[in-house]
Amino acid sequence: MRVHRSGTSPAGAALAALALLLPLALGALATPAAAQDPGGARQTPARGSAYMGMGVAAHDGRGAEPAGLAVQAVQTEGVDVSSHNGNVAWSTLWNSGVKWAYVKATEGTYYKNTSFTQQYNGSYNVGMIRGTYHFATPDTTSGAAQADYFVNNGGGWSGDGRTLPGALDIEWNPYGATCYGKTQAGMVAWIKDFLDRYKYRTGRDAVIYTATSWWTQCTGNYGGFASTNPLWIARYAAEVGTLPAGWGYYTMWQYTSSGPTVGDHNHFNGDYSRVQALANG
Repeated sequence: MRVHRSGTSPAGAALAALALLLPLALGALATPAAAQDPGGARQTPARGSAYMGMGVAAHDGRGAEPAGLAVQAVQTEGVDVSSHNGNVAWSTLWNSGVKWAYVKATEGTYYKNTSFTQQYNGSYNVGMIRGTYHFATPDTTSGAAQADYFVNNGGGWSGDGRTLPGALDIEWNPYGATCYGKTQAGMVAWIKDFLDRYKYRTGRDAVIYTATSWWTQCTGNYGGFASTNPLWIARYAAEVGTLPAGWGYYTMWQYTSSGPTVGDHNHFNGDYSRVQALANG
């Protein structure tokens, strides 16, 4: 559009103003509202406040359970919780059909869940099989250091038949760069460092929680963990969709980040005996 600088009519002036404002408006639309404050600055959450699916919800949208959820085989309902859920009404969840739970234990090497005792012991006391997860921050310390911190602060495993192996929550970075400043090869090496150390400390292979789109972007869709580490996939849709490379099936599926009672809701791919089998190793 060419704008005359002399003898401009009122209508022409309005069009000129629109031409100047339009790029600014489009720029605002290109930035998600969740990443802005009223002044337009990106909001970065406090360290330690991340929870399983936080990045998935921000990237893919926060879904409720879709109508007609495509579940073909027997599934066992579970939840995952963190300090943002506070004290959980475990008996209510149990009575609604939830039979297993994962509780956030740690993040990085700097944060421990302030609601851990109520959540971890409470789920156990109502009869659930429960485990713990670690929110990874590969840009802060090594994988091995974070695995040690996890195991030392609630992330261990015991063969009591009621304890699931620890889970590594590796997803979008809520505090900065999507892939934590790592190359794809560097991210794979970091994850391997964590998994190897966790296996050394506990004797169990950790579960990997991720989303296919993040995994593809940040690891190059690496398939080398599929033979040893159970997959917990995050996808808020009627079907689980394409899985990361190597995994022919998922063990758990986080299908919504806004459960009807509390926490994110998940399907375990099998009946209750399969949940027990994972706990027993």
